[in-house]
Amino acid sequence: METGLFTGTVDILIRVSKKRSHLVTHSKFLNITRTSLTRPGGDTVKVKRAFEYEPNEFWVVQTGQPISPGNYTLSLEFSGNLTRSITGLYRSVYTNGDTGQKRFIATSKFQPTFARRAFPCFDEPSFKSTFSTTLVRPSGDGYIALSNMPVEREEADMPSQGLTKVHFKKSVPMVTYLACFIVCDFTYQERVTNHDVVFRVYAAPDRVASTQYSADVGANITDFFEDYFGVKYPLPKQDMIAIPDFVSGAMEHWGLITYRETNLLYSPRSSSSYNQQRIAAVVSHELAHQWFGNLVTLNWWNDLWLNEGFASYIEYKGLAHVHPDWDAEAHLLPDDLQRVMDLDATLSSHPIVQPVDTPDQITSIFDAISYAKGASVLRMLEGFMGDEEFRQGISNFLKRFAYDNAVTLDLWNELSKVSSKRLPISKIMDTWTRQMGFPVLEMTRGAGGATYTVTQRRFLADKEAEDTTKSPYNYRWEVPVTYVTSEDPKPKQVWFHTDQDSIEIPAIPGGWTKVNSEQRGYYRVNYDRDGWAALTFALLTDHEVLPATDRSSLINDAFALAGAGHVSYSVPLRLASYLSSERHYIPWKTAVDELTGLQYRLRYTELYGDFRKYILELVGPHFDSLGWEDVGSHLEKRNRVQLLKAACRAGHPGCLQGAADALQQWLDDPQHYISPNLRSLVYKYGMEQINSADAWDITWSRYINENNSQQKNKLVNGLAAVRQPWLLSRLLNLAKNESYVRSQDFFTLCSTVAANPVGNPIVWNFLRAEWESYLVPRFSLNERYLGFMVPRITRHFDTQLQLDEMRQFFARYPEAGAGERSRREALETTQANINWLKNHRDELARWLAERS
Repeated sequence: METGLFTGTVDILIRVSKKRSHLVTHSKFLNITRTSLTRPGGDTVKVKRAFEYEPNEFWVVQTGQPISPGNYTLSLEFSGNLTRSITGLYRSVYTNGDTGQKRFIATSKFQPTFARRAFPCFDEPSFKSTFSTTLVRPSGDGYIALSNMPVEREEADMPSQGLTKVHFKKSVPMVTYLACFIVCDFTYQERVTNHDVVFRVYAAPDRVASTQYSADVGANITDFFEDYFGVKYPLPKQDMIAIPDFVSGAMEHWGLITYRETNLLYSPRSSSSYNQQRIAAVVSHELAHQWFGNLVTLNWWNDLWLNEGFASYIEYKGLAHVHPDWDAEAHLLPDDLQRVMDLDATLSSHPIVQPVDTPDQITSIFDAISYAKGASVLRMLEGFMGDEEFRQGISNFLKRFAYDNAVTLDLWNELSKVSSKRLPISKIMDTWTRQMGFPVLEMTRGAGGATYTVTQRRFLADKEAEDTTKSPYNYRWEVPVTYVTSEDPKPKQVWFHTDQDSIEIPAIPGGWTKVNSEQRGYYRVNYDRDGWAALTFALLTDHEVLPATDRSSLINDAFALAGAGHVSYSVPLRLASYLSSERHYIPWKTAVDELTGLQYRLRYTELYGDFRKYILELVGPHFDSLGWEDVGSHLEKRNRVQLLKAACRAGHPGCLQGAADALQQWLDDPQHYISPNLRSLVYKYGMEQINSADAWDITWSRYINENNSQQKNKLVNGLAAVRQPWLLSRLLNLAKNESYVRSQDFFTLCSTVAANPVGNPIVWNFLRAEWESYLVPRFSLNERYLGFMVPRITRHFDTQLQLDEMRQFFARYPEAGAGERSRREALETTQANINWLKNHRDELARWLAERS
């Protein structure tokens, strides 16, 4: 722990199937000091040469003579560094709030290609094997060792070294990225599930009290998934652990799931409603992986979505089970489906099933397409199959491929077998998974007004974008078209096949037809003028005639279609006027996201003031009725936060003054209590209003002395909101010090500063100035979050000068690593923003002028 170094040995049992003269394993950043190859019984095979081949991250073992088919043991001794990064096997540090003592732990994160940084191994998902793990830990000072399986035995102290060997039971067959090694001084809370699984949640001793909620939720969801999948949880124990330094949100190591502290630790006094929902959702996601991803594993990374898309969808079922009053499954719309459709409507998107070869390519597809689009198309699949047939097909898939590897086609085959409608699942779903993008359905009322003629074409957010890429399906989709009408609220479904030019569905004279019921389909719908008018009138008259998901769907489609030039902006802006009566979180979340996007696009134009007035007309009455008192149900509290945010962002005097007053009280008295739901708002907009170095210094001091990771994240919103450029530059430079800002939080902090109009050019200059000298050496081009930072900083760029600056930067540093696609996304977004202003500025000016 103190030196930051580790040593180890590995014996790999290999079956050689053909005569060969060399073996390769993966290895990266390891010093391999001994290599030997033996046959059963201990006979040694002469090794002619053993060497590292860095381009492929290989350790190559060349034998003196070709070896015959049979079983062999490859033994390697090695050493490595715990302080290189927070992937592989690494050291994390925390300060115990009870004792004030700084404590080290050793922990691991191996997905996707980082196990090779901890030990030489066959580090690809198609290689499943059993693991017999031994970890050596300090004998005293409260240290324990954890791995995937329960402890089998511990050996007495190693002579004079103060160390203990901990041997773990042999694992079930699994892949290298699921192995997990932890040595820590943590304690735990324990539950036992109804199916007799020992369920423990570990955290630092001063934080273990905050594991109660995740322990209760996790044990409950584990039972639910055993019943839902019809497959028993495969291991004798399930541990979860909160890691102080963790690069991802969480990681599904089998039997020992690792989390960022923010995603596991819950305290009613410091955690917001968002934090609570995020914890329950992430726990549900990672537990779903124990079946999808762990029990059945993808054969190669091009099918990553089999892991992440499924866990991202099934997590909502677990969440709905433990919190039935949260309308949990509806959250998928604004949190996943609508968000990813914005990305998938660009040329820089990619198919769900995407060929990848290198570690950079592999890590880059851990993105919204694999997670959110994967979840969205599965929701659509369940919609047209039916809930029970979908569940039964998944259960059959898990049973057939348990402890094995599978590909997308295997899943489609199992689902087809249970389909009572004899649906060609593979044919249908290939159009959604093997080509990027999605369609827009154009609705044209026929003569007499009794039917709609429906056509489909690919939807692109920028109508001026030119795509030269080919699609195996010519950008046509097998579309399950669902609809409800003013005369019949029960959804009906018809298929729109790739070989059809059009289909027809009913239109209701004097009424309305809403297509894509509850936005279960991964497509957009554009009505004719009368169709939009009828739906808008219905919402204005009695918006609850449609469920919240349909109201959200109409808002999302209308704004997207206007941005792409399919309808005028008067359509979504008139439709949004019904929001003065809306109380449900889901439609408001969609609306706030859309209005905020427009607000950003207009913030450097003369239209900004008038557009803010329009937003205040929508949210002002809600602010007046809701106020700053954090009361109500879970959904009411979440809705209050987003409406307050919208009001403050639009300059509501009462909202801004309330934030400033609350912040000043907290600055004067650190014990002044602000509800966790309101803290981010108070820190951000209060700092924006007070805007003083003294306020900033006090906030910074409290940030660096704060041990609660959720509270630290909230404080960053205040630090990044100050409007004095020198303080923002100071913040970025202070963030380079890991004793102030953990590596896991660095990119979030940069993105938060970039969201500040004063901070955006500062972060852009920082990125370019520090790229070669600091950012790449610290994080490496393989770090996808470094790549993701580029489009996050530049997403609101909208001038040719900014586009030229981006191109110059990319030309100067052409090696992008895992950020290659992110660069294309950033360039495309900036060009689309330029085009958007050119196409829509005058239109919005006229609309706003007509209102006044």
